Amino acid sequence: MQKLNFPQYTFRIKSNENKLFIFDFIRKKDVVLTPEEWVRQHFLMHLVQEKKYPASLIAVEKKLTLNTLTKRTDIVVYNTLAQPEIIIECKAPEVKISQEVFDQIARYNIKLKANYLVVSNGLEHYFCKMNFQEETYIFLKDIPNYLN
Repeated sequence: MQKLNFPQYTFRIKSNENKLFIFDFIRKKDVVLTPEEWVRQHFLMHLVQEKKYPASLIAVEKKLTLNTLTKRTDIVVYNTLAQPEIIIECKAPEVKISQEVFDQIARYNIKLKANYLVVSNGLEHYFCKMNFQEETYIFLKDIPNYLN
């Protein structure tokens, strides 16, 4: 798989019926190793190992309903009150981060009301803090470390 803009992590990868699978330590199961999943697994490791977020506060592919459509967020990090704190949208490395990607995560946040939004294709990462009063977001260099 492609080298991403993350520290080096160790993953459990296996092959089965000509497909590669990676162990998702949050969902506690093997999932098909797509380019987007490669980015997601790196971001999960980054959250737990670098940013010190407890795995118990992280959800992967969480279902949400927007109008009548069922969508799935890539990663949601909750605070200790079980409220969404960070939404992370992962794209494959070849997907350019565009306004369309930001619009997608902004739509999710209409429902979830997280304080931080992150968009990553594994090579580029964009971090935003929400300003709900002005309905805008402020770009940051990174998301905060976990503070319990």
